[in-house]
Amino acid sequence: MTETQILHNYSAGGWQGSSSGETLPVTNPASGQVLARVPLSTPEEVDRVAQSAQASFSAWRHTPATARIQYLFRLKDLLEEHFEELSRTITLENGKTLEESRGEIRRAIENVEVACGIPTLMLGDFSEDVARGIDEYMIRQPVGVSAIICPFNFPGMIPFWYMPYALACGNPVIVKPSERTPLTMQRVFELLDGLKLPAGVVNLVNGGAETVDALLDHPVIRAVTFVGSTAVARHIYSRASANGKRVQAQGGAKNPLIILPDADVQMTTSIVADSAFGNAGQRCLAASLAVTVGEADRIFVPALAEAAAGRVVGDGLVDGVQMGPVISAQSRERILGLIQAGIEEGGRAVVDGRASGVAGYENGYFLRPTLLRDIPAGGRIARTEIFGPVLGMMHVDTVDQAIELVNSGEYGNMACLFTRSGAAARKFRYEAQAGNIGVNIGVAAPMAFFPFSGWKNSFFGALHAQGKHAVEFFTQTKVVVERWLDDWSRKF
Repeated sequence: MTETQILHNYSAGGWQGSSSGETLPVTNPASGQVLARVPLSTPEEVDRVAQSAQASFSAWRHTPATARIQYLFRLKDLLEEHFEELSRTITLENGKTLEESRGEIRRAIENVEVACGIPTLMLGDFSEDVARGIDEYMIRQPVGVSAIICPFNFPGMIPFWYMPYALACGNPVIVKPSERTPLTMQRVFELLDGLKLPAGVVNLVNGGAETVDALLDHPVIRAVTFVGSTAVARHIYSRASANGKRVQAQGGAKNPLIILPDADVQMTTSIVADSAFGNAGQRCLAASLAVTVGEADRIFVPALAEAAAGRVVGDGLVDGVQMGPVISAQSRERILGLIQAGIEEGGRAVVDGRASGVAGYENGYFLRPTLLRDIPAGGRIARTEIFGPVLGMMHVDTVDQAIELVNSGEYGNMACLFTRSGAAARKFRYEAQAGNIGVNIGVAAPMAFFPFSGWKNSFFGALHAQGKHAVEFFTQTKVVVERWLDDWSRKF
């Protein structure tokens, strides 16, 4: 793609150029190269897209579920066929390694596979003779036009937490990709265009904050999903809910890992390093706080320091690179400021990644892994979602103190424990206040048939992404109570 290419929206079964004269550059974070420009669609354009989706709703919901999923079967085949191309596109616009991008597309495909089971997942309930001669049953029907507002860090996977389920349940969808990473969805919609879905069933609208607010306010949009920071998630949830929509909004995180002295050193070190520094720390399940218990401090601080210092940083498309850049120059500066704040608060930089240049990529947004130990419990590093390759370390004497530290945070997205003790693992699983729990797992990402849970300020809503929760979110229940008089038997 070239700097002069302006991306398009997709609605009414075809590509539409934006009438907005305002665009933003889409940049390769490894090189600083402008890949394309993304339009900031106006509220009027959002209205046209929403009306197109609404116009398709009646015919799409009347399409049998067994027929709707045929499109998803074909979409899965297309995603497999273009697997490497889509993975490469993610790396170009996001910066993560090619291997990480491949994992992302694999997770996207898994959600399509699960959604293909919608004829079973969407089943209702029936109870005969709730009273004499009276039967009662519950059926699921589509909720209506659904908007999917996506983040920059997983441009290929997160739209598929929602889109296949919404479509399989009979809802038209509007996808709003991040303005920082819109190229992956642009390519996905080219594949969707080839499926020849009914016009208006799948729609793509590019834009920024004004575009999002127009989606939240539009009267025909009945459901909204979002993944991003807690501040924006709270805004999305409040505004969309006030407009009578059902909402699920995934917010920020501060994912703690507890390391006990009996944890396997080699496995734990590798897993913790991958959790903290994979995708340059830019994922909602990235470990950003490690809590060592007892003698674990003596064992694991030097082991993690060695792993952090040895991590290979560079262009994610280059073989052997283990960590790419952060998403933007602004993000890099923000992370540098947080590292400095952590040091000023008393943290010690065991590994300092601020001297971060990569030869041949002087315009890239690179940081190297940073390990800060002895950070104060009330400090910024301990409480702030850094969203970068920075792991803060704290030390306590007991498991109870570690769990108390986990539960004192405002977020509840993920918490993990590393140990050989089944008793400690059960205690942790039972008491830790987080929606995704890992035991000897560094990224407790649920499979597509489980919900992506989140607690406290990490989630706003009642039903989460993926699996049965997604089916419940994209359907509304209808209860029918019936009595039939036996007129036929009366005649005879």
